[in-house]
Order: sequence, then C-alpha cells, then structure tokens
Amino acid sequence: MGERLKMETVMGALLLAAAFLLATGGMKQAAAEVQGTGRTVVIDAGHGGDDPGKVGVGGTLEKDVNLAVAQKLADCLKKEGIRPVMTREDEKGLYRPEASNKKQDDMKNRCAKIDGEKPLFTVSIHQNSYTEEAVHGPQVFYYAHSKEAEELAGYIQDAMNEDLADRPREKKANDTYYLLKKTKSPTVIVECGFLSNREEEAKLVTEEYQQKVAESVCRGIMGYLKEAKNR
Repeated sequence: MGERLKMETVMGALLLAAAFLLATGGMKQAAAEVQGTGRTVVIDAGHGGDDPGKVGVGGTLEKDVNLAVAQKLADCLKKEGIRPVMTREDEKGLYRPEASNKKQDDMKNRCAKIDGEKPLFTVSIHQNSYTEEAVHGPQVFYYAHSKEAEELAGYIQDAMNEDLADRPREKKANDTYYLLKKTKSPTVIVECGFLSNREEEAKLVTEEYQQKVAESVCRGIMGYLKEAKNR
C-alpha cells in the first residue's frame, strides 16, 4: 500500500511538472507571436531577370541594388529573431520563361509566394527615379486601405528619415500598385533612394550604405513590432 502511494505521488508530481512546462511553453509562444519573434516577414527584392527596374544615371540597375539591400535586411531580421523569407535570392525574376507577359506573370507569382507564407507583413525593396536629378531621399509607400501597413510605413519612414535623409520625406498612401493591392497581408514598398540622383546612386551601390539602409529599415520594423506588443 505504501509503495502504491509513493507511485501515485511521483506520477502526480510528474503530471504537474508536465502541465507547467506546457503552460509556460504556451505563454512563451504567445509572447513570441506578439513580438514577432519566430514569425515570418517576407522581404521582396523588386524586379529581377529581364526586368532591371529603374536604370540609374550612372547605369546602375535597380534589381541589383534591391537584391543586395534585401539580403542585408534579411540578415538584420534574423538577428532580431524574425524569420525572413525572400521572394527571390538571385538575379532571376519570378516569371516563367514561356510566359507571354513576363511582368504580369512575375507579379502574380510574387503575390502567390507572399500569400503562401502568411507573413506578419511584407517589405518590398525598391529604388526610385525622377525627371529632376535634385530629388533624392527614401520614401515608403503603403496601401491606402490598410491601417496596419500605414503604421508600419510610418515607423520605417521615421527611421530612414533619422538615419539617411538630410530632408525628411513623408510616407505615402497608394491604391494602384499591384503588390500593395493583391497581397492578403499588409505590404509596404520601401524606395531606398533615387537612382536618378548621381550622389545618391553613388552611395546606393556601396555595401556600406546598403547595410546602413537595411539596418534603418530593420529598426523601423522592430519599432512597429514593439509598439504592437504594447497594445
């Protein structure tokens, strides 16, 4: 009888310990989800393959700068405990070689990949261009009908203004860009700078400045996630 009581006591203690571990594990998982830790953020390097994007005044191809910054941003997010997923990891586009409209096919496949990941949100990396060479500086676009995207864009814009801009720019709403409209999760487009501005183009092709851009975008993302956690 005494041995049976001992066994019941031991089994009870083990069950309590197991329940405690499950509960604390669940709480840790819930906390991680709120903070974004271990969750997925899609990093989209715009253009690729036959689509170079904008071409700088010095001949720089936007697709190459986009990929370099996106890869560095992915590394920054990994260090923060975020799981980054790249829409492309090399110079190729996402279109099928046999597609009659490669641009359209690329965008559809890009959106499908993003939606398949069910991310917290997507950050699409691009470079800007304008007819007047003097125009420069980073700017973030968001879907006009997404409150979450607007808030995320604000945090990234503020970080980039502080870290990179000599003249602050404003985040900008948009309801026509395909990627913003067609993705199920919040998406923002980060225009890191203007390839039509010689001085900015010269910076954007350097690894040092690309790293600075990536760290700035990452800082904005983490600021947004921390704010979301505190609500």
